[in-house]
Amino acid sequence: MRFVLASASPARRGVLRAAGIDPVVRVSGVDEDAITASLRDPAPADVVTELAKAKADAVVPAVSADHPDAVVVGCDSMLLMGNGEVVGKPGTREAAAQRWKLNSGSTGELLTGHAVVLLRGGTVVDRAAAHLGTTVRFGEPDEAELQAYLDTEEPLHVAGGFTLDGYGGWFIEGVDGDPSSVLGISLPLTRKLLARVGVRVVDLWGGEPAE
Repeated sequence: MRFVLASASPARRGVLRAAGIDPVVRVSGVDEDAITASLRDPAPADVVTELAKAKADAVVPAVSADHPDAVVVGCDSMLLMGNGEVVGKPGTREAAAQRWKLNSGSTGELLTGHAVVLLRGGTVVDRAAAHLGTTVRFGEPDEAELQAYLDTEEPLHVAGGFTLDGYGGWFIEGVDGDPSSVLGISLPLTRKLLARVGVRVVDLWGGEPAE
């Protein structure tokens, strides 16, 4: 039984490897904007959950041929800011700066959707999906610190424009909830979803090195 991560995120892979699983990585390449646009008046939690499901489903055909017995895990994260806006990766320096100025000294809820697809003999036999919210307490970087952080370009490419395991960790006062979820994949929630499809996470520890 192989653990397949449908994400290119080095943070997610790092969390898994530190917790005993070296996943096979398959990047979904789904059009997140198109999927979000197809949803009718979704709640923020619905958006991240549907995106996680789409990412897992997108890699199933290739995975079923290479690893017929596998669990495929998809994840997606967005930040629900204090002003009610839901945002993903900023993409530009200007957007990242604006979000940090809005969030500075306040809190936001990092929503992470998770989806698990179980393959047996190359066939999908079960699925499970859910989301988790974790409150993030933002610090107050001064203007020079914020500009230096933006210079790293790290916040441009991560959900909400911040990280815990990189430069952004200097400016996060704390989290209320599961810190692994803020890194992109909640270990406790993933364990529960695996259990729903009949897989014990301890049986996935170790094993063959990832491809």
